Amino acid sequence: MFSSIKSYVTFVTFLFLSTAVNSCLPSDRQALLTFRAALHEPYLGIFNSWTGPDCCHNWYGVICDTVTRRIADINLRGESEDPIFERAHRTGFMTGSISPAICRLNHLSSITIADWKGISGPIPSCIAYLPFLRILDLIGNKLTGEIPSDIGLLTHLTVLNVADNSLSGTIPRSITNLSSLMHLDIRNNQISGTIPINFGKLRMLSRALLSRNRLTGQIPVTVSYIYRLADLDLSFNKISGPIPDGLGKMAVLATLNLDGNGIGGQIPVTLMNSTISSLNLSMNNLEGTIPDTFGPRSYFTAIDLAYNRLRGNFPASISKATFIGHLDVSHNHLCGKIPTGSPFDHLEASSFVYNDCLCGKPLIKQC
Repeated sequence: MFSSIKSYVTFVTFLFLSTAVNSCLPSDRQALLTFRAALHEPYLGIFNSWTGPDCCHNWYGVICDTVTRRIADINLRGESEDPIFERAHRTGFMTGSISPAICRLNHLSSITIADWKGISGPIPSCIAYLPFLRILDLIGNKLTGEIPSDIGLLTHLTVLNVADNSLSGTIPRSITNLSSLMHLDIRNNQISGTIPINFGKLRMLSRALLSRNRLTGQIPVTVSYIYRLADLDLSFNKISGPIPDGLGKMAVLATLNLDGNGIGGQIPVTLMNSTISSLNLSMNNLEGTIPDTFGPRSYFTAIDLAYNRLRGNFPASISKATFIGHLDVSHNHLCGKIPTGSPFDHLEASSFVYNDCLCGKPLIKQC
């Protein structure tokens, strides 16, 4: 009898210990529940699965490390192909705020709380102290306040995406310490101030998307030091000063959008015979002529130079470009005959209107 009781107690103890080992840490579970309490998701019921003792098992959007059983990833997207969205026939909507309790999950590798449209409040400053964080994706909410000033402490961060919010303040100077950062997206906010002068320290960066903010000052020359940079979008800010010559010498830069600023000076001669395939310099204060430096390396899907103060004729070397898909030089002070042949034979008159004395097809005015 005693032996049977002892065996039963041993079995129950083993079962308890086994369950405890394979479950998430109670403190992680409590941090998740506090995080959830600050949010309200009325339509999809994504938090209905956040029940039971084991937050590593079937809690929607929660992923644990298989060895440590610590929370490694929070992945909550308001736009997804997950069946829960398909059944509801709608995208997600969530209100509330991001609780600082998320910082108690100190083994997090990624935080994605994206495209919920109604989440407001600040980004908890304590997020900058999560030692293993690699991805911070908060796009598509109504977040306010500033990007945490200590963001540069996240030395493992590869993705920082806070686009499409209502963030203000400036770009933290510490951001240039993010030596692993590959993707930076702060588009469509109210961020002001200048781009850090040592922005070029972000040597791993491949995409820098800073458009539709209130940035001022000049484009730092150090941007051209970023060897891997393929996409640079500074459009629709209040940037002034010249375009650095070095941008046309970058090894892999393919997209350069500087439109909608107050950029002045002349177009660098390096831009027309570079790796850039999509070039938008429209709606600035650029002067001088279109550089006569096109060549076999010139392969443009689009060049937009409209709404500037450019003068002179079309450069003769433009015929040497390998390809130009679209060209817009309207609203300048150009003169002379519009060249024939590609790309001019497939462009519409709207690409050339409102210049001083351009003539020839496709304009009505003949030379």
